[in-house]
Amino acid sequence: MSLKKTYSEKKPTCRVTFKLSKEDAGKAKKVNLAGDFNGWDKKSTPLKMLKNGDFSVSIDLEREKEYQFRYLLDGSVWVNDNAADRYVPNDFFSENSVVTV
Repeated sequence: MSLKKTYSEKKPTCRVTFKLSKEDAGKAKKVNLAGDFNGWDKKSTPLKMLKNGDFSVSIDLEREKEYQFRYLLDGSVWVNDNAADRYVPNDFFSENSVVTV
């Protein structure tokens, strides 16, 4: 898992690339990204499967903010990003990943 942040010189945004490794995805055929930035929509931000079996997606996020997120594997299993900036408890007796941009 990894988070890559690319800050825009002309816009108040940061392009964040979320990457879930093949190993961390296990046998998942589909991975979606849900978080504060998309209203925790389980379907609106799918990750693309790369040739090596990893999953990846890039989105633009407003700078100087923190966003909670998680990956959803095959529509049923939630996982965190072990490269997250930090983790916070959620209402489901678990934790959410946090990215700070």
